[in-house]
Amino acid sequence: MQDLKIIDFTTITACGECCTGCQKKAQGICRGCIEADGYVPEWEKSGRCKIHTCTREHHVSFCGLCSEFPCERLTSVIHWNPNVVEQLSTLARQYREQEKNAVDCHGAETIHTNDCETQIR
Repeated sequence: MQDLKIIDFTTITACGECCTGCQKKAQGICRGCIEADGYVPEWEKSGRCKIHTCTREHHVSFCGLCSEFPCERLTSVIHWNPNVVEQLSTLARQYREQEKNAVDCHGAETIHTNDCETQIR
């Protein structure tokens, strides 16, 4: 039987990152954007992460699921990642596909890996 990779979307941040395995989180420097509700060291000077705030205002877990995606706010705030729109589009497709093809995992062996994917065998 082929392994199916299922992304644990509860670990995906508003901007599409995954804090699982992050050095700063592992060292206790940062609690993680989800756990800290967007109040993380990177945004300390400006308060809460603007992208996190925006996704909460739009009632989505990450930008790719927003009806206004992609927007200027995203690309201006996440200036360090020139591929952010493409990456979030891919995540959104995976999310929708996963929701559409929801697998009944009862009794299945699952393995959570550091790249926020779960394998079902």
